[in-house]
Amino acid sequence: MSKVLVTGASGFIGNSLISYLQNKSVKVLPFSRELGKNYNEIDSSYINKEDIEVIIHLAGIAHDFKNVSNELNYFKVNTDLTIFMFEAFLKSNAKIFIYFSSVKAVKDHIDNILTEDVIPQPSTAYGKSKLAAENYLLSHLNEIEKSIYILRPCMVHGPGNKGNLSLLYNLISKSVPWPLGAYNNNRSFCSIDNLCFIVSELLTRPEIPKGVYNIADDNPISTNNIIKLIGKSIRKKTNIYSINKKLIEYIAKVGDYFKLPLNTERLTKLTESYVVSNNKIKIAIGKELPLTIENGLIKTFQSFIK
Repeated sequence: MSKVLVTGASGFIGNSLISYLQNKSVKVLPFSRELGKNYNEIDSSYINKEDIEVIIHLAGIAHDFKNVSNELNYFKVNTDLTIFMFEAFLKSNAKIFIYFSSVKAVKDHIDNILTEDVIPQPSTAYGKSKLAAENYLLSHLNEIEKSIYILRPCMVHGPGNKGNLSLLYNLISKSVPWPLGAYNNNRSFCSIDNLCFIVSELLTRPEIPKGVYNIADDNPISTNNIIKLIGKSIRKKTNIYSINKKLIEYIAKVGDYFKLPLNTERLTKLTESYVVSNNKIKIAIGKELPLTIENGLIKTFQSFIK
């Protein structure tokens, strides 16, 4: 039975991943400051004493839409802590290191389809700090026989997750008409079930090549179709209005000033296209993902029902 150390264990992905792995009879050591554990306790002797075979490094500062975190904090946690964990891994007997990066380590906005071949050009401190950690790991990729996996998930969702999908759900469940029907976009998402499935495959199949992998569901989806899926999940008719884009953008600017729910940042998130290719990871594992994007989203929406 594999013994896995998971940092950032108290977060949404960490909690979900731990539950998934434990159901697969994997022994997990959850580690996070919220659990009263300090990362400076982790070194090669601790890893060897606990017979840890795999380190899954999730801990980090998430993308801060409120601009509360300063740039130094991003690099201190997302970069320096990753390097610290990786150095302990290199000196230990553990065989697999899985680092959770982000598609935002590559680009915040894309015009085409994001593949692993796209040259990274992050524009935020969050993305730059994630990329710096990636580059450090990649500098050791071909120097050691151990397996290093860098995962770049797009927006992950599932039961218990809050965010823009929860905001959309709350609006539609209250019969509020959707006013952004004029925007035609496509976005990639990642079901937590599909993410956990991929991690499980990496743990149990050493033949999977090490390296960088985008993580996403098979197909993108438009925000308008997400609205329709919400209606389907709660069996409620949805009203989608195509209001003039210039008017919507003016309202969003007002929202920036008065701290309203709809602001420029959120409008961009809800209406821009961001399509991520998962071809590389699917070829590597040679299996279909458990959930379609539609089924994954419906599962998430149904978990919001009170």
